[in-house]
Amino acid sequence: MSDVASRLAEVRERVDVAARRAGRFPDAVTIVGATKTVSVERIAEALVAGLVDIGENRAQELVAKAPELEQSGITHRWHFLGRLQRNKVRMLAPWVQCWQSVDRTDLVDTIADRAPGATVLLEVNLGDEPGKGGCRARDLPAFVDHARHRGLHPSGLMTVPPAALDPRPFFARLRELADTLGLAELSMGMTGDFEAAIEEGATIVRVGRAIFGDRPAPVP
Repeated sequence: MSDVASRLAEVRERVDVAARRAGRFPDAVTIVGATKTVSVERIAEALVAGLVDIGENRAQELVAKAPELEQSGITHRWHFLGRLQRNKVRMLAPWVQCWQSVDRTDLVDTIADRAPGATVLLEVNLGDEPGKGGCRARDLPAFVDHARHRGLHPSGLMTVPPAALDPRPFFARLRELADTLGLAELSMGMTGDFEAAIEEGATIVRVGRAIFGDRPAPVP
């Protein structure tokens, strides 16, 4: 077993334990492998080990890796996770099945034009952190309506809690917002806090380091 396969098995076990601790079925949680800076070869190892959903933060990385993985013939689904510029939507549209970081109406409009009917998760900046992606919670009802009006499928919400604070209150708040709006999916939780996110209702966790190991240090 490769180290990636071994790590993925450990993550699955941790997901299983966290879900059962919360009285949930483990298969209600989708693991998205966060593949920023991860080589195509290591991503393929994870896919061979049974991972299906993979996500990128950078448009250029995704469009570079996607054709190679397509040729492998291994079933997979691409998620886009990072903050997205509208001018990148066109290059991503042939590959992305789930747009996870949709945070403003002009981005909704561009995705609707380039990928009609796409599944999107609306990103919420629950910590009101300046410079960070995500719409404000009070704007969500109108935002959901706009996405639906443009023909997209807003299946749920996504958030990244403030790094220095306990994430649980933010996870709980996102679940409250999703319940109020009748949205099923909750993308929250990464390597450092995905178990807490599952206990608070996450249906999607975005896990990179725990599956693929530490990212290489940036070149000075």
